[in-house]
Amino acid sequence: MTNPAKPIRTTALSEYKRRGRKIAMLTAYDAAMARLLDQAGLDVLLVGDSLGMVVMGYPTTIPVTLDAMVHHTRAVANGAARALIVADLPFLTYQVSPEEALRSAGRLLQEGGAAAVKLEGGRAIAATVHRLVEAGIPVMGHLGLTPQAVHQLGGYRRRPESETAALLADARLLQEAGAFAVVLELVHPETARAISAELAIPTIGIGAGPHCDGQVLVSYDAFGLFPGPVPSFVKSYARLGEEMLTAAQAYIADVQEGRFPE
Repeated sequence: MTNPAKPIRTTALSEYKRRGRKIAMLTAYDAAMARLLDQAGLDVLLVGDSLGMVVMGYPTTIPVTLDAMVHHTRAVANGAARALIVADLPFLTYQVSPEEALRSAGRLLQEGGAAAVKLEGGRAIAATVHRLVEAGIPVMGHLGLTPQAVHQLGGYRRRPESETAALLADARLLQEAGAFAVVLELVHPETARAISAELAIPTIGIGAGPHCDGQVLVSYDAFGLFPGPVPSFVKSYARLGEEMLTAAQAYIADVQEGRFPE
């Protein structure tokens, strides 16, 4: 696919929703991956705090620091020319106060090169979203399963359909606060349908069924790079981990048996 030079802005996503054009989003954590995904034509690259699990080897996203997010966001920004770059604000960098959130988000834009930030939560962070947007920082919301609250939620579980009203109320608050899009993670498909129909801003689903305005996956899951178990909703598009293992073993054999270098 030809990669147009014109970068995608947050306003383009609302236009995609209006036209019924689905939004494609994947995570990226380094310049090489970002360059490839950008050339493929991804609309949005998410520098997710999922890097704590798939890149850094932590069991959750909670240990990820703001410095780590700035580092990886800068790498992705250096590799991508077209895709909209959204960076996660990690745990406890935005929950304490709107002012601290503003400083944290400012670093991701100023030092990291992100175009927008993503925050988890609904009513509790609506004022923070408003403050960031007021300062000129685009914000993507995140509802449903919120990984930074994994201990409070009792694990990585799908949110039941009975929570539809509460999630819809939170989604409305995020929209009113100025969020340009909302990720819906592991919510019931009918919940995602209701929220997507209600909001003027796009919804991006992950394990939330087909009714969202776009979809996002962790690239390491989608491409077979993560050695651990992946969520059941993930579609495997490649087995790059297995290919890399085979290639590395072939290299080892060539070195040990004198075939490389010739």
